[in-house]
Amino acid sequence: MVARGFADNETRAQALIIAGKVYTGERRLEKPGQKISDDAPLEVRGPDYPWVSRGGVKLAHALERFDIDPSGQAALDIGAATGGFTDVLLSQGATRVYAIDVGHGQLDWRLRNDPRVVVLERTNARHLNADLVSEAIYMVVCDASFIGLRTILPASLKIAAPGALLVALIKPQFEVRKEQVGKHGVIRDPALREEACERIRSWLDSLLDWSVLGIIESPITGPRGNVEYLIAARKTRSDAGV
Repeated sequence: MVARGFADNETRAQALIIAGKVYTGERRLEKPGQKISDDAPLEVRGPDYPWVSRGGVKLAHALERFDIDPSGQAALDIGAATGGFTDVLLSQGATRVYAIDVGHGQLDWRLRNDPRVVVLERTNARHLNADLVSEAIYMVVCDASFIGLRTILPASLKIAAPGALLVALIKPQFEVRKEQVGKHGVIRDPALREEACERIRSWLDSLLDWSVLGIIESPITGPRGNVEYLIAARKTRSDAGV
């Protein structure tokens, strides 16, 4: 796809395939590793993503790369906003999603009226507790702005069930020191971006009950072109150490 000009890079090409937008003839490509002949026709159809926001592309990419299946699970979506992550989880079979956001009125109307979605607006995820969640949580996803993961995630990690999976977006501009952030909030130094990722990896690994599975670059950039990353981790036992 890159060689034929459908995508700028391999990561972007994978994201388009995961979003179900790439066809060869009338057959849709199901996964990035699917084999086709070198001269097979290719076509990108429709908008770049089928979800309520482009943020869904990020989570769908992570679920594919880390081989995570949310089907049959209840999940927390921290920083739900319009609901891109929530939409992806539902489309892949999640039984319920608790859409949590400190703001209000942002969640897409279709998702707001979906019986599988529990809308928790005006809710600060830092103070989340089991009283707000009526079932075992086996999936936590997070796309939060203006706050670091080490600040917003601990409460959610604590109430997640043993065996739960985490997929969180690392936004380096919110993980490094303020004086390290460039003009307009953009971090252009790859070393600083790597430092931000390692801070989050080290923090999660320091928790006695969580184990990092990996970190990958997001298939699309954030506002103003900031490069973002996705980290995945698994809860291995009870909540000691959060």
